[in-house]
Amino acid sequence: MALSDSLFDHRSSALRYPEWQVPYRAALLEFDPKKLAKRVEEAETAIFKRLQALSTSQDGHAERDLIQGAISTLKILKRDCLNFPD
Repeated sequence: MALSDSLFDHRSSALRYPEWQVPYRAALLEFDPKKLAKRVEEAETAIFKRLQALSTSQDGHAERDLIQGAISTLKILKRDCLNFPD
């Protein structure tokens, strides 16, 4: 499954999980290193809040999988673009 297939609803261009995908996408599209750190922090905060909400639900397995991929991508951004330790 392609990244775009997993992040977007096939019936429209709308994000499936905008609570965390909007700030996540903003981080992915930020090229200014000074702004990138803030965007990554905002994405991580939104993801953490969503994971907290999902923690009380038995549903959401597909979303949790997408979140794990997003967390991995943010970790790479932090390491490669912001020089965070691995």
